[in-house]
Amino acid sequence: MKNAKKWGVLFLCITLLLTVTGCEKKDGELKLVLTTGFKKDEIFRIETMSCTLPEVMVYLTNTQDQYESVYGAEIWKTNLNGITLEESIKETVLAQLAQIKTMNLLARQHGVTLDEGELERAGEAAAAYFGSLNDTEREAMQVTEEIIKQLYAELALANKVYEYIIKDINPEISDDEARSITVQDIMLRTYTQDGTGKRIPYDENAREDARRRAEEILLLARDEENDFESLLLQYSEGEKGTYSFGKGEVEESFENAAFNLETGEISDVVETEDGFHIIKCISTFNREETDANKVKIVEKRREEVFGQEYDDFVESLTRTLNEELWNSVAFLEEDGIVTRDFFEVYQQYFIKI
Repeated sequence: MKNAKKWGVLFLCITLLLTVTGCEKKDGELKLVLTTGFKKDEIFRIETMSCTLPEVMVYLTNTQDQYESVYGAEIWKTNLNGITLEESIKETVLAQLAQIKTMNLLARQHGVTLDEGELERAGEAAAAYFGSLNDTEREAMQVTEEIIKQLYAELALANKVYEYIIKDINPEISDDEARSITVQDIMLRTYTQDGTGKRIPYDENAREDARRRAEEILLLARDEENDFESLLLQYSEGEKGTYSFGKGEVEESFENAAFNLETGEISDVVETEDGFHIIKCISTFNREETDANKVKIVEKRREEVFGQEYDDFVESLTRTLNEELWNSVAFLEEDGIVTRDFFEVYQQYFIKI
């Protein structure tokens, strides 16, 4: 799903790994506090930052049309545990907008602002996107060019304050810490799946039978007359045969066994939650993958630093939700509403690819 993936990449810049912004913790979840006294069309308020219905509709409608352009309108019949995909998308949009508003407040605290050039780009992006809308779309979303410019400016400022806070976080990552290895894996499962995809663990007898078969295959694998890859194709019940990974990316027992192998060496039978494995090390070091892992590790540490400051900041904020208006928000069904380029236009003006 091309457009949806681009949208996800965009919001990675403002750390969607964080929990819902501007919300109150309760029973392990985050909820906006409900209250009254809202202005017309005001969905929620976080301190002095307000989010209106047209702003929500821009995000919601673009997301809706991104999905429909790939999967068709039938996708909205999908539900998980009684929650429809439409309801899930609504909550995601609420979280994203709340996060952006909160990060704009955080920018004020740090004295981070958009310069004239950035404000000019926000205006140019707004003119480009608003100009792409037909009359039906403008009326249905109740949007103006000025509202679009505000959305782009707030999104740009959210990204800018993130970059400001993490700018000095550049840890040295050693080759060993970021090392990526390549292995081949013969896996025998210790579970089945029912019609819904739910795992059903083997009983003790079936589990022991799988272990016994794994030990037999191990003997074959260590016989130099046999080709490991041929055995993999013949016996493995796993989805992957050959793959690369770094530390912290697979189950601990699998990682420990794999990282202790030399090139060409075969492990003993290794047990994980998925089953029993026989691992052959193909390469103990992959320079390209290792360098890529260094970038991932640095970014993860930056997100952790930002996340800690962000979480502490959120705790100090007052945030309220207009429940009645929010519950009335729904996808637009009118013919002629096909807009889905809001986030792509932002990328064209602000994100360097």
